[in-house]
Amino acid sequence: MSHGFEFEPSAAPGTLMPKNSALAVLARLLNWVNRIVLALSMLALVLTSCVLTYSVVTRYFLKVATDWQDEAAVFMLVGATFMCTAYVQSLRGHVGIEALASILPARVNRVRLIAVDIASTLFCSFFSWKSWTLFHEAWSEGQTTSSSFAPPLWIPYGMMAVGMSMLAMQLFLQSAIGLSGGEVKGGNK
Repeated sequence: MSHGFEFEPSAAPGTLMPKNSALAVLARLLNWVNRIVLALSMLALVLTSCVLTYSVVTRYFLKVATDWQDEAAVFMLVGATFMCTAYVQSLRGHVGIEALASILPARVNRVRLIAVDIASTLFCSFFSWKSWTLFHEAWSEGQTTSSSFAPPLWIPYGMMAVGMSMLAMQLFLQSAIGLSGGEVKGGNK
């Protein structure tokens, strides 16, 4: 049973092997963007831990209240979470139920994987579209949080929209590769 993290030593995690040259270009571009976003998200997580540590230290030792740290931390966590979804999908690292994968014939399992990728692409595309509408509303109406810090809500909505768009593109790419007879290496059976 695979959990999405048993990589072949010769294949880089998330390496897509499309037969179509246009898909190969898209795969390389998306892989490059995913790795940059991953590095930025790791930095955001470290920064979030520093912000929260600072908040605890200043409140406990200095008895000084901070009103910005919780929202800053939540915004960075939302960004890191949504922005990394395409990278995790490129590794097939999202949680999946594989009760059928071990008992289905390889050909049927391949069709199942492609069908799941297509359904996931449709769902994530819809989620992405709704995220972009939230972003637009927050931007055009100048929406902010209700705290005294009051950062603009377009920031987390924008990160959510971009992250879901990237995930939809990753799923579309995997679906197209599967339909064109290509192979997805790195966690894919």
